[in-house]
Amino acid sequence: MDDLLKTLGLDDVNPGTWTGGKSLGGEGAAVRESYSPIDGGRIAAVRETTREEYDAVVEGAVEAFRSWRMVPAPQRGEIVRQIGDELRRYKEPLGRLVTREMGKIAQEGLGEVQEMIDICDFAVGQSRMLYGKTMHSERPEHRMYEQWHPYGPVGIISAFNFPVAVYAWNAMLAAVCGDVMIWKGSEKTPLCGVAVQRIIARVLEANGVPEGVFSLVTGGREVGEWIAADERIPLVSATGSIPMGRSVAQVVAARLGRTILELGGNNAIIVSKSADLEMAARAIVFGAVGTAGQRCTSTRRLIVHEEVYDALRDRLLEIYGSIRIGDPREPGTLVGPLIDKEAVEAMQAALGRIEAEGGRVIFGGEVLDERPGHYVRPAIAEVENHFEIVQEETFAPIVYLIRYGDLDEAIELHNGVRQGLSSSIFTLDLREAETFLSHRGSDCGIANVNIGTSGAEIGGAFGGEKETGGGRESGSDSWKGYMRRQTNTMNWGRDLPLAQGIEFEV
Repeated sequence: MDDLLKTLGLDDVNPGTWTGGKSLGGEGAAVRESYSPIDGGRIAAVRETTREEYDAVVEGAVEAFRSWRMVPAPQRGEIVRQIGDELRRYKEPLGRLVTREMGKIAQEGLGEVQEMIDICDFAVGQSRMLYGKTMHSERPEHRMYEQWHPYGPVGIISAFNFPVAVYAWNAMLAAVCGDVMIWKGSEKTPLCGVAVQRIIARVLEANGVPEGVFSLVTGGREVGEWIAADERIPLVSATGSIPMGRSVAQVVAARLGRTILELGGNNAIIVSKSADLEMAARAIVFGAVGTAGQRCTSTRRLIVHEEVYDALRDRLLEIYGSIRIGDPREPGTLVGPLIDKEAVEAMQAALGRIEAEGGRVIFGGEVLDERPGHYVRPAIAEVENHFEIVQEETFAPIVYLIRYGDLDEAIELHNGVRQGLSSSIFTLDLREAETFLSHRGSDCGIANVNIGTSGAEIGGAFGGEKETGGGRESGSDSWKGYMRRQTNTMNWGRDLPLAQGIEFEV
């Protein structure tokens, strides 16, 4: 076993079921091996959660909620503050593990852990700002106000592409709100989940936090289905593909539970004839090939004005030809591997469909199989927006070039997909920028001007519309998604007047 695993407290075979700082035995549990997409080498293994263990975790969470909800919110914030400090101490090794198990470049691995730290800081401040409103009553000697209460156990289902940060977006806000968390990370990155749980456990044990406030379960689709169907879990936050989110939404809605859904993106950048093309090109490349195109905010479509189309295309071809692809741990690498063999196959299938539907791949797409691991060359294709393959999200580094003539056409093309997560326009024309941000502009949850589609900050609410799910996580007032609203009316007088002037004598 190497030093990285030892530093993070990981063993060759690790328990994948935790309630606070206590791991469950894993008797009879299946063992999931974790292999690095960088070179295909085995890292370590994790025991998956059995049904009996899952029920024990949920029962422990229900019990922990009874006491955790009574802890004053600023004190809950203090626990989150200490978790942030512990993450600072382990930023470097945890970032390295993210890179090793998921395959993103080293800077992105470290950046993901920094997102965890940042949301801890944000949540600490939020713990003193769980505000409700006061309202004037129409009845004399009455006071009306609203307050917010925690839901209870919150199921968090996260994806492989951000194996630790998205969990923190949910868990740290939910924690200061008084909820307790049951996390199912991706089965493709199980070691990241165990490592984070161990880091959090140190803080919980030092502060005597009840077991069950932060819990971890590990496994495949079946474990996610348990969470979705479990009436003991009033809120499920799920990040992943649109088919997965649709399934979760249907199951949770059938029991009248609540969901926060962060699903697929088909993000576009409009490039105006007035754009700074060099700035646009840099943003496009980061958005399209960063994390090997495996972000929900990755740039998928470029809607380019016909007057600058050729110039931008040629500049992108030049940049793409010099991109360094390889081991993401090495300095200078910009593109690491896809997560697994299936992802490579999905990309190749998408490239075939582009040609079959009448498009043209003008750069890249090759599988780089001269080395172990799952490497591909990022691709550029000329297409039409209505192509079925363009209407779908392919989780790989393929960017589509589409021409437009005027801004109304560009916005129609931009909005003409089923997803609605992130969007951008590059323009130096104020009217174009404001139109894009107006009611008749982008229909996405995130709309940017002169920056790309990816790289969102934690201070703003993160999420999208249409088939992206409508959920919001991270900043702004996203905390409200983890609490239930209650309207209160206090009669401090001696009479019992009714609203709307109704008289009722007995």
